Amino acid sequence: MSAALDPVRVDRLKKAYAVRLLDADALTPPHPAEHRPTHGDVVLAEVTSVGYHEVLELADGRKARLFVGDRVLVAYAARYAPDHFEAELPDDLGPCDLVAAGGILGKVRSGNAAVSAPTTVRPLSLLAGPTGRPLNVADSALPAPPPPDRRVPTFVVVGTSMNSGKTTTAASLVHGLTRAGLRVGAAKVTGTAAGGDPWLFRDAGAALALDFTDMGMATTFRVPLERIVAGTEALHGHLTAAGVDAAVLEIADGVLQPETAQLLDHPATRALTDGVLYAAADSAGAIFGVHRLQGDGHQVLAVSGLLTQSPLGVRETQAHVDVPVYGPSDLRSPTIAGELLRRVTTPIPV
Repeated sequence: MSAALDPVRVDRLKKAYAVRLLDADALTPPHPAEHRPTHGDVVLAEVTSVGYHEVLELADGRKARLFVGDRVLVAYAARYAPDHFEAELPDDLGPCDLVAAGGILGKVRSGNAAVSAPTTVRPLSLLAGPTGRPLNVADSALPAPPPPDRRVPTFVVVGTSMNSGKTTTAASLVHGLTRAGLRVGAAKVTGTAAGGDPWLFRDAGAALALDFTDMGMATTFRVPLERIVAGTEALHGHLTAAGVDAAVLEIADGVLQPETAQLLDHPATRALTDGVLYAAADSAGAIFGVHRLQGDGHQVLAVSGLLTQSPLGVRETQAHVDVPVYGPSDLRSPTIAGELLRRVTTPIPV
């Protein structure tokens, strides 16, 4: 862990999305090796074997092929991904695993049977900041936004699990609202560092698209709830300060994931939320999720997600829930998106 930064090789570092906001041209000498990794610590590492993650998502979004011997600039964090890996923070600065293509290092605890062994790395050194303490992705977080001066209609998108269609649902709604003439802001407030989601929001028309990494978190798994809540409020505050007419917030993973469940139930999140769209992969998941959310007092506006690819799955869902089922093309319609907006901005009779 005492390897010095070779100026010649710094130019060839593969800088991951998770640490994209750090100034790679101002790297300072390595930090002493006795430090124990904490969430978000920035680390210089060398690839020792290429496994499941064959590419690293770079700061500019390019997917760079990995080779043994590559030096990468990444961050320590835990990961929750039932379709890929469950990983925890390492106990020390020894060999560990690349557990997400966005540049997350951890120790794999379990893996989905459908994926191969993880790519492994050898940490070379932590990087030190001006004060001598380890650099952390939190050092590059956006400043606190100004206090909101108005209420922005806000949609929250949640789902059954990862890969249930949440991001497509959120992006489709962004596009529909944009086509309806609104200036829309979007943010992914939990998950694992990856650029694809905020970039898709921008492609869909979002005037501003952010994610939790902008709030200094490499992932949100195992992060204290109050920090996630503060990050969610700050992301929403930045969207509001940008002058958006409506906001779309995506919460990653599924309603059974601990941070997701706690965030949905938190008073601060409820105060921001005007309506929920629920993404599901199948009818049973949709029925369970809608009933659970409604039982917890959330206004569920619609079901969407992968199940909308199946007419049979849609009919099964419609037979058991009292909300519409919309596919991506429906949500991209300015008429339907405008109706959803009307539902969250029209006072409910008492």
